[in-house]
Amino acid sequence: MVAAHITVNGEEAPLAPAPPHTTVLDFLRERGLTGTKEGCAEGECGACSVLVARPGVNKPTDWVAVNACLVPVAALDGQEVVTSEGLATPGAPGTPPTLHPVQEEMAVRGGSQCGYCTPGFVCSMAAEYYRPDRRADADSDSGTSTGTSTGTGTGTGTESACDAEHGPNGFDLHALSGNLCRCTGYRPIRDAAFAVGAPTDGDPLALRREQAPPAPVATSYAQGDGLFVRKESLAETLRLLRERPDAVVVAGSTDWGVEVNIRSRRAGCVVAVDRLPELRELRVGSDVLEIGAALTLTEIERRLDGRVPLLAELFPQFASRLIRNGATFGGNLGTGSPIGDSAPVLLALDASLVLADADAEREVPLAEYFTGYRQSVRRPDELIRAVRVPLPLAPVTAFHKIAKRRFDDISSVAAAFALDIADGVVRKARIGLGGVAATPIRALATEAALEGRRWTAETVEAVAPVLREEGTPMDDHRASAAYRSAMLGQSLLKLYARTTEAVPA
Repeated sequence: MVAAHITVNGEEAPLAPAPPHTTVLDFLRERGLTGTKEGCAEGECGACSVLVARPGVNKPTDWVAVNACLVPVAALDGQEVVTSEGLATPGAPGTPPTLHPVQEEMAVRGGSQCGYCTPGFVCSMAAEYYRPDRRADADSDSGTSTGTSTGTGTGTGTESACDAEHGPNGFDLHALSGNLCRCTGYRPIRDAAFAVGAPTDGDPLALRREQAPPAPVATSYAQGDGLFVRKESLAETLRLLRERPDAVVVAGSTDWGVEVNIRSRRAGCVVAVDRLPELRELRVGSDVLEIGAALTLTEIERRLDGRVPLLAELFPQFASRLIRNGATFGGNLGTGSPIGDSAPVLLALDASLVLADADAEREVPLAEYFTGYRQSVRRPDELIRAVRVPLPLAPVTAFHKIAKRRFDDISSVAAAFALDIADGVVRKARIGLGGVAATPIRALATEAALEGRRWTAETVEAVAPVLREEGTPMDDHRASAAYRSAMLGQSLLKLYARTTEAVPA
């Protein structure tokens, strides 16, 4: 087995002697690449953003931005990483490097103030810069902004070409939703994002997209008391979990990375499942959609391309792009968090989970999966292999997330709705809730109160109090129990107000 290593800015770097719990952030800084910063150690600020070569959706390789503070460096064994230092083109001896177009725009438009967050912004911006399906609006002359801001996300004269979150050059500001500027210099940063053009023909990182990314490699990296393992197949992984029930399973490490950084947790054995091919399939059948548990949310979003409207509504509200580039349904459900955003949506979709061990598989309805706070029916030797969503989908759906911020925040309350309404009557209702009990729950009483009744203002006003009584909400630093209950009832009224015109009378 080849010694564990990663390729950083084109140069191979051995992992040893770094302990297995070492994050990519700490590994890079130890090597002198100090552009990568630690701001929060929780994946909420993006100061540590770096680029990783991943399997692409529209090209063989996508450059994907991830939080280096969360990912164990062993998880990138055999992979390629580009930091902010690696974006610039080296100059001749004795001359400075040539700035990358993203770096150039950040500099000339005043996008860097104290500079601490700038390298992270640059890497996240570069990932969007290299997104293969980013296209300038047809009404834009050059795909760049005019440099004059209207305060609404559009440059003067480009109002028809973009909106508050998309530039005339096709730049999606959601790519920066996980990056925080502590100097609050967002306008020039946005101006820089909306000014970048398309990669030139000779851009080496653009050309790299045309080749396959590094293949996943089997990893067994041990230093001291720690062990990081990645097997080649699901069968091998499940046998290992049977032998090591104490092992911590990771995919994107968006949850475990926080435990390592903030609570100083260490595991004797960490098992990575993010590159297992059996967990990365997406199949659309006549009666079921099956989503591999190790596909990232970004991969699912781009591969489904809006075919499941309720999921399409979830994705932009789930943390940030940096987190979605690593987070998976398997991980979000596997942690059993009562405030994980995917569970309410999947409950509303009547989803089930395929659980696999070394001997067999079983299918469990998601509504029966959670048994208590961060507890479930999944055994230590089992993995979530896939999520299954029955087809056809309910025609009326919505996801309402109540939080302190629009994006990159944790839910105080989450409510997902999927209603089948025919001839003005609710034939079937599925409602998933998060943040109002020790586990994500179905609003069973509300579903029963809606089914068989006409979808009218009178019905909704009569049933909203039932929804307010669902769950056992508590007071905490995010919201009071009374507020959470009030928001549940309000969410049903909001659903009716927004969908009435689309539902046949």
